[in-house]
Amino acid sequence: MKNKVMLVDGMALLFRAFYATAMSGYFMVNSKGVPTNAIHGFIKHLFTAVNTYKPSHVICCWDMGSKTFRTELYPNYKGNRGEPPVELIPQFDLVKDVVESLDIPNVGLDGYEADDCIGTLAQHYKEEAEVLILTGDQDILQLIEKNIHVVLLKKGYGNYELYKEDNFYDEKGIHPPQMVDLKALMGDSSDNYPGVKGIGEKTALNLLIKYGSIEGILENLGSLTKAQRTKIEQDLEMLHLSRKLARIHCEVAVNCSLDNALFNINRERMMDKFQELEFKNLDKMIG
Repeated sequence: MKNKVMLVDGMALLFRAFYATAMSGYFMVNSKGVPTNAIHGFIKHLFTAVNTYKPSHVICCWDMGSKTFRTELYPNYKGNRGEPPVELIPQFDLVKDVVESLDIPNVGLDGYEADDCIGTLAQHYKEEAEVLILTGDQDILQLIEKNIHVVLLKKGYGNYELYKEDNFYDEKGIHPPQMVDLKALMGDSSDNYPGVKGIGEKTALNLLIKYGSIEGILENLGSLTKAQRTKIEQDLEMLHLSRKLARIHCEVAVNCSLDNALFNINRERMMDKFQELEFKNLDKMIG
């Protein structure tokens, strides 16, 4: 059987799980006074995806703090995000302990985001395995290629959009690597970089479909409308900087041997951790 490796964007799952219940003020505080709502939802997301896609190997990737090479390039990168809610803070370290108790490796590197670790590992494994990336973040769609697919979380549990090369192209009209140039042109409000002011997704897509890349667009500035040309010329520096911010780094110094990532839960170890956190019935989710 061919290996199927699931790379999990830990932060994406944890934040999604936290806000799904936090909106109603439900933090699942246990008898030790520790909130566990994000971890509980994280495990539910993880087990549901594992049951759906049946990976042979699972690895969880994490951001390692807010300072990265991107904040060095552009100090305002993600600068629109406030401090994490106080109920979430103790769950950051605790969730990694839980992942470890499931014998799933945790991977992260100071100065880089989880996406960069995922991109690097996906490149390592794509020759010997089918790689599935589990996330809620569309940025990662740029990594799609022959053996690398993206499972995008939708609302609720167990609702996914599976993106491969062909259906990505059918939906977007561009190829996955062109996502980097798309984001460089239109910017990204959630990551707080502007791209080219006044150019939205529709214009950016049309330009990329016609000219292929930022280089192609710049070589054909004379063919653009006066307004488009002016906007790009005025924001040329930000366009190039935005591209550096948008591109996922796939040569980060992380590694994880597939032997260590074999998905094989030790039920006793898992149950000890679940009992410690006062989780009930979660173990029944995993077949």
